[in-house]
Amino acid sequence: MKRIMGLDIGDRWIGIALSDLMGWTAQGLKTLERTNIKKDLQKIEEIANENEVHTIIIGLPKNMNGTIGPQGEKVQSFAERLRNRTNLNIVYWDERLSTISAERTLLEADVSRKKRKTLIDKVAATYILQNYLDSINK
Repeated sequence: MKRIMGLDIGDRWIGIALSDLMGWTAQGLKTLERTNIKKDLQKIEEIANENEVHTIIIGLPKNMNGTIGPQGEKVQSFAERLRNRTNLNIVYWDERLSTISAERTLLEADVSRKKRKTLIDKVAATYILQNYLDSINK
């Protein structure tokens, strides 16, 4: 069985989550600090290969009216380069409010402000992936 990977792509960090082998639950894996596009793509490809990933769910930031803004265009550009490099199935998932939900979860867990900064993207990637998994498992 293969896994599904979830990504929350930002300018400084990439949150990474993986599904369980059954494709029911998402677990946060890590937060990758961005260096340059080639190294970022290489690291994600390595993680995908190590975990036998067949599909990558990428959080697509949209404006509240549903349009794609400059950040969404950056994410789409990154995703296309990732698709060309890995030949994996790439699925965009509306990530509106995922970071807010992740922040709320970390606040409720009484995680310090400093620690929240390092966890927020991983937790957001987990929300993105879990929402996707829930939608396909209905």
